[in-house]
Amino acid sequence: MQNTQGVILLSVERARQKLYRTQKRYGVLSHPKVIEQSKILDELLNQYYCKKAVCQ
Repeated sequence: MQNTQGVILLSVERARQKLYRTQKRYGVLSHPKVIEQSKILDELLNQYYCKKAVCQ
């Protein structure tokens, strides 16, 4: 399970960096592309915490 968490954490970091770049490019947090990337990051974070807590 540790390896899976590591892969998810790597994906989280990449998604976070992409979110920062997207926000910088479009300049506002309410731009649809920024919101879309934020949702992707949220989903990855949910996956990570669910695996860590052994969600059902």
